[in-house]
Amino acid sequence: MARARRPHGTGSVYYDDARKRWVGSIELGWTAKGTRRRRRFVAATEPGVRRKIREALTEAEAAEAPAVGGKPTVKRWADVWLENTATTLRPTTWNANRSAVTQWIVPTIGHRRLDQLTPADIRAFHRAMEAKPLALSSQARYHAALSAMLSAAVQEGHVVPERARMVEGPGLGANDRDALPLGDALAILEVASRRPDASRWAAALLQGMRPAETLGLTWDMVDLDDEEPSLTLAWQLKPLPYSVARDRSSGFRVPRGFEARQVDGSLHLVRPKTKSGWRVIPLVPWMVASLSAWREVAPSNRHRLVWPQADGRPQRDADDRAAWYEITDEAHVAVTGPSPHEDGPEIIGRRPDLYEARHTAATLLRMGRVDDATITAILGHASILSTKAYLHTDRTRTRAALAGVAGQLGLTS
Repeated sequence: MARARRPHGTGSVYYDDARKRWVGSIELGWTAKGTRRRRRFVAATEPGVRRKIREALTEAEAAEAPAVGGKPTVKRWADVWLENTATTLRPTTWNANRSAVTQWIVPTIGHRRLDQLTPADIRAFHRAMEAKPLALSSQARYHAALSAMLSAAVQEGHVVPERARMVEGPGLGANDRDALPLGDALAILEVASRRPDASRWAAALLQGMRPAETLGLTWDMVDLDDEEPSLTLAWQLKPLPYSVARDRSSGFRVPRGFEARQVDGSLHLVRPKTKSGWRVIPLVPWMVASLSAWREVAPSNRHRLVWPQADGRPQRDADDRAAWYEITDEAHVAVTGPSPHEDGPEIIGRRPDLYEARHTAATLLRMGRVDDATITAILGHASILSTKAYLHTDRTRTRAALAGVAGQLGLTS
């Protein structure tokens, strides 16, 4: 019988064959430097090690409990806030918040009491990020995490001075992601066409599919034999965080109502963030032929992933990006864009980001005079329209739009 998952926060316990002892570990918040505080225990029996864990938890709770009239520090509240949001936020969002807390918030202002925060404290947090230096987009993301954390503290009844909460973020800065020129897109596709998985790269440039959508696509969602061939984007391949960092026995942090299917290790098939991300895309004749040819030689895998690794395991982001860079390097494609830092110089000759293929698809649709509602439906952006309903009721328009982009890219049968 399968062992029931242990309650979160009760520690990890296992038997060490080499030592002939039971070993347990527990996470007890963060140090002042923002690193996890972990304690380990050893006992001759499983009940013995579990008793030690319970005692350590009781001591920690007593140490963290504020005295009458006491106020929590930013560090202590950050720990509570992360635990409170673990079951409500999407894993990617929660992970980003945890990074903000451990890397920047706790190391810079974790020692400060919530009720004594000043604008100067928030600006010190900003200066620490600027000194790294971090891209403005990253600074803005971490500032947003701090703002959300302080707002949650107020909702819980803690006092946080409004003047500290009203400090503005660093701004978003210039985004150096842009659409590729048509000539560069054609050069990339010319190189990609010599690869058996050419359809994967065409899916990015033609249909604007997100990397996580392509890597999470399964053959069950691809209909090549219908009179109107199409594919359904209903899943994305993403890693989920372990309940205890790096402890595979601790299970995963899965929010309430979050649908996920484990594929390999931490990689899961997860539903899109919004309903608009769940959509049906018509396939042009070139894409049908390319996918049909790929299906004959694609690595077999039990999850029926369309574009897995050679050994059938799911493709990982880093390897997917590496393949994209190989293609763009061979195609001699490089782009010039602004620095990610507001006052930095232009970056000349950088590699195009894989996400810029999606920007390219959007631009080509607009160049083809495709209406905004159709572009929104194809790319899966949030809209007042129900994307699935829109595609089902006006499939002819979306098919014509994609056929126009295929023509610009030379993807004709």
